[in-house]
Amino acid sequence: MAEWTHHYARINGLDMHYVEQGTGPLVILAHGFPHSWFSWRHQIPVIAAAGFRAVAFDLRGMAGTTGPDDPAGYDVNHTVGDLIGLLDHLGEERAVFIGLDFGLFSIYDLAYHHPERMHAIIGLGNPAWPHDPARSPLTEAADMARQHFYHIHYFVDQPGVAEAALDAAPREFLKRVFYALSGDFHYIDVWQHPPGTPYLEALPEAPPLPWPWLSELELEFFVEAYARRGFRGGLNWYRAMDLRWEQRRRFEGVPNPVPFYFLTSENDTDMEAFHGEDPLAQLPRQYSDLRRVEVLPRAGHMLQMERAPEVSAIIAQCLQDLKTRGDIPECPEWRRLRISGPGQTQKKCRARLLRARP
Repeated sequence: MAEWTHHYARINGLDMHYVEQGTGPLVILAHGFPHSWFSWRHQIPVIAAAGFRAVAFDLRGMAGTTGPDDPAGYDVNHTVGDLIGLLDHLGEERAVFIGLDFGLFSIYDLAYHHPERMHAIIGLGNPAWPHDPARSPLTEAADMARQHFYHIHYFVDQPGVAEAALDAAPREFLKRVFYALSGDFHYIDVWQHPPGTPYLEALPEAPPLPWPWLSELELEFFVEAYARRGFRGGLNWYRAMDLRWEQRRRFEGVPNPVPFYFLTSENDTDMEAFHGEDPLAQLPRQYSDLRRVEVLPRAGHMLQMERAPEVSAIIAQCLQDLKTRGDIPECPEWRRLRISGPGQTQKKCRARLLRARP
């Protein structure tokens, strides 16, 4: 923690919070819901030690970053604008992007709109957008909710109801949902509850902390952030799903052009329920430059926390692979920069990186 630097900046109309460690080529980490930058606490120092500048930020409307009350402010244009704005604020032309869940979906959007701003993508848990070209996601959610409890419909059906319930019990909600999404529980079992069940009642009772991958103190980082910010911003990401679905339609069937590395787990509920039949088999059609696929055992959708050492090691290997292939141009001055700190060296190296762009 002593080497983390916290920053707040005005970016794309938001007061954005991000955490930084290390020097070198930029790596940006984007979380999902209901997470925060702290979800990447294990990976940040490993990335920095590998000779990179790790930046983990809070997504719009979540944890330490502000967000609009109107769900229209969470469409593709706004969320891609956040990534571009963060790059520009950090003074970098390109970065490696690592993401999970909503953060990763925004990274996929960036790859279609501005691939020139990316070295590569390292995706966790979600191989692509969960996209049905024939039916919008909120239409699908409403259909499913007529049969059983379905969290997406609960979040969007009556704006104000879900956030009131979650804001009143942030610790209980976060503890239950983190456990339910982990490899220690089969998340889809919450669908056994009837339509209209409140989410807190549908979620399982969580065992006492500490767990092998989460302590009381670590949970408190998330609880404090959402107790202060509230859950509305996170829920607005769901409420904007149809907007983003419509904006993505023109890329249907177009392979993602950015070099892609993918990590998932054998018990990830998103892989089981939200990406169709055999999602790993679809990857070669979805990516024009698929580099690596890893499936880790005994973990769920909280992969970067549940299997932190393995995930961190694989990320470091992917970053080294990018250097070896020349996707991230080598710049000897970065080594001196890590010792001497930022200054003219950083400016010279950044100029060299820009000249090396294809």
